[in-house]
Amino acid sequence: MSDTFENYIDGRWQKVSTRQTFENRNPADPDDLIGHFPDSGPADVDEAAHAAREALDGWSDMPAPDRGKILKASGDLLVERKEDIARAMTREMGKPFFETKGDVQEAVDTAYYAASETRRLFGTTIPSELPDKMNMAIRRPLGVCGIITAWNFPVAVPSWKIFPALAAGNTILFKPSEDAPHSGLRFVQTLIDAGIPDGVINVINGADEAGEALVEHPEVDAIGFTGSYEVGTSIAETCGRLNKPISLEMGGKNPMIVMDDADLNLALEGAIWGAYGTTGQRCTATSRLICHEAVQDEFVEMIQDEAETLVLGDGNEDGTDVGPLISEAAVEDVHRYVEIGQDEGATLVMGGSPTTVNGLGGHFYEPTLFTDVTPDLTIAREEIFGPVLSVFEVSSYDEAVEVANNAKYGLSSSIYTQDVNKSFHAMRDLEAGITYVNGPTIGAEAHMPFGGVKGTGNGQRDGGYAAFEFWTEHKTLYVDYSGQLQKAQMDSVED
Repeated sequence: MSDTFENYIDGRWQKVSTRQTFENRNPADPDDLIGHFPDSGPADVDEAAHAAREALDGWSDMPAPDRGKILKASGDLLVERKEDIARAMTREMGKPFFETKGDVQEAVDTAYYAASETRRLFGTTIPSELPDKMNMAIRRPLGVCGIITAWNFPVAVPSWKIFPALAAGNTILFKPSEDAPHSGLRFVQTLIDAGIPDGVINVINGADEAGEALVEHPEVDAIGFTGSYEVGTSIAETCGRLNKPISLEMGGKNPMIVMDDADLNLALEGAIWGAYGTTGQRCTATSRLICHEAVQDEFVEMIQDEAETLVLGDGNEDGTDVGPLISEAAVEDVHRYVEIGQDEGATLVMGGSPTTVNGLGGHFYEPTLFTDVTPDLTIAREEIFGPVLSVFEVSSYDEAVEVANNAKYGLSSSIYTQDVNKSFHAMRDLEAGITYVNGPTIGAEAHMPFGGVKGTGNGQRDGGYAAFEFWTEHKTLYVDYSGQLQKAQMDSVED
């Protein structure tokens, strides 16, 4: 008998108004039913939005360090519950237990960072051009904020948005991905147990109908979104029409450059982790490997030898290196790209097929490697979101950068070289929100900005103080103690 879960609105767990639910199953073993989750509609979103609006004044007026105490307590609970939450997350979305523990740790770090920033929500004081007058600018919360996140980091990514938004004094409507709702609920439970007031955070489960209602609701003042390019651009169009601030993070086609002077053993570790960690289901995944011709053949052979040792399986079993894809539809999508790659002339060196593991009926796909890839191929341009690495051969640094920048996305990037000059040139030249030197294309630390350029986002950032810059707005204050009307920008000399 599986569990039936509920929405969390105004401090209460409650059934969905539509009376409809959806199933959530273990991608490593689809016979394992995790539970039934609410398939919410506009009425549920409406109730949650009103609850968040009613709670806004009390939460935003609370001294910020007191809000920080609740976030700190939530972080402490995440520490206590890390292994339990990580096991549940692996069961729900598939990546190995050692990875899901890292996912929870990101949320811990973000909780502590956001809590500390509640004592540093700085404004500014600026000299006035007039005598006996003080000018100030402070930061105020945006209001009721809608958070929509993806399934692949179902605790870490919500924490990047929710903790800073709460620290700044906003209230929240959170819609976890329908592919990983249980992890989202486990995350929110730590805030509930830490003492978050009723209505400050509300959880609406569901799919497209719930998401659309959340974005369009007149009581929702701003949106934070992590997910696909197609959905993100659609949401951005709606927010543009409604004049709602939106923070977008929509994916990547991330390049890793390996120059002829690179430490190949170090680069090998980076390529394997970057390309096949999380089964390639990361917006920061290394999907394009750009190799100098002097080392390409040797390095491709090294990758093939190492990748063939990776153990596929249930992520909650010891020794598993690579888990399943999230769904059967994901397997079909990845395989379609592999077939397109072969049809367009790329050379399949390794993998390229769905596979079975230990009798499990899960959604497994072989780690896959292509060579002879050119920038015009589909697999060079589109985000595959699977364990597929495409190798490009180049003859110079300039050519490597040209290939790297030939993409509509610009999230993470990296270069392996022992030339300090090339390192600094790459930090300047690569069109990405993140550049690593001698590291793979992975994410950011909790206190650093995370996000990208071009098709990856709209200039906003998660992580670090940059997150607070989105979840707050400036309010300018003037105090005139001159005892007379003073007019700025007016001629002071009478005709």
